[in-house]
Amino acid sequence: MSSRPPLPQRKPGVCYALTDEGVELPVIDVTHPAFRLDLSAGDLAQRLKDHVRMMRRRERLPAFLGRLLMRLASRRSALIRGILGAEGGFLSGMNTYLMKLGPANLVPGFSSRVDRQVADSFPAVAARIRLQEAARRLALGLAPALAARPGPLHFVNIAGGPASDSLNALILLRSAHPEWLEGRRIHIHVLDLHRDAPRFGARALAALCAEGGPLSGLTVAFGQRDYDWSDTRVLRELLAGLEPDSVVVGSSEGGLFNYGSDQAIRANLVALREATPADFVMVGSLSWDTPRARRFRRFSQIAVRDFTREAFESLADEAGWALEQGIHSPTRQVVCLVKRPDQSSQ
Repeated sequence: MSSRPPLPQRKPGVCYALTDEGVELPVIDVTHPAFRLDLSAGDLAQRLKDHVRMMRRRERLPAFLGRLLMRLASRRSALIRGILGAEGGFLSGMNTYLMKLGPANLVPGFSSRVDRQVADSFPAVAARIRLQEAARRLALGLAPALAARPGPLHFVNIAGGPASDSLNALILLRSAHPEWLEGRRIHIHVLDLHRDAPRFGARALAALCAEGGPLSGLTVAFGQRDYDWSDTRVLRELLAGLEPDSVVVGSSEGGLFNYGSDQAIRANLVALREATPADFVMVGSLSWDTPRARRFRRFSQIAVRDFTREAFESLADEAGWALEQGIHSPTRQVVCLVKRPDQSSQ
């Protein structure tokens, strides 16, 4: 990311936080009109159709020409540079965050015409919807436990980056049921190998909790732990240290289920099953294996894996979890896992 471009004009009711490079970015709040997406099924279908049409045109180009055009576009687009520079096939936490801002919220240095086009593309729109739905599912999943007991609230966010899903779940809960959060100790635990996005997340939380912010007055701690999801010891140590009456929820939006191996996913789900309350839910995003998704992958720098529904349900079942039925995001990206009754541990 480039350093210290001109400060953007601030929007009323929007909080702002600094990146490590001193770039001031808006803090995503899915309840604010600047960020909220309310697309109809028809609008979403049309956007997808347009994106497929564009991909078909790209398919007719020679591969070398497609690569050349991307390199040329990257000269005018910080977002494309972030995509092309995806390390190991993973889009970084901060570059993912920038994609979720939407074209109208991009700031100087990231707001060229090409950047705005990328931020308005179907994949970026889908990522914004994914965040909205993950936050909504977290809030819904927490509701019964928050209503039932007053213990501290812990968000366990695997590969969470700035933890936007956790922050927005809190915003939704504060708006709908402020009494559930008042006076309650709240902790956001981000387990991530990278530190820049969690540091931004901590600053974003501070802005949200400042006077006039949507979380003003709440006591929320934000911590990051280095975590390689192929080794669950850090996760198990964290869970072992939680208070017995804790309300706990897990998430991995754009993380574990999108990129992890079967072995890593299974190991993390087993660790969560064994050391969390019976009402713990795990919210995550994943990509379903469809002909359209396979077409997407041909032109993507990002190594997202695709699941058939049967394969993912079987993997979850092996680890003691069931896929909650009947609730889907508009793009079918977000799932909620609940413990099988015979596997609840506490």
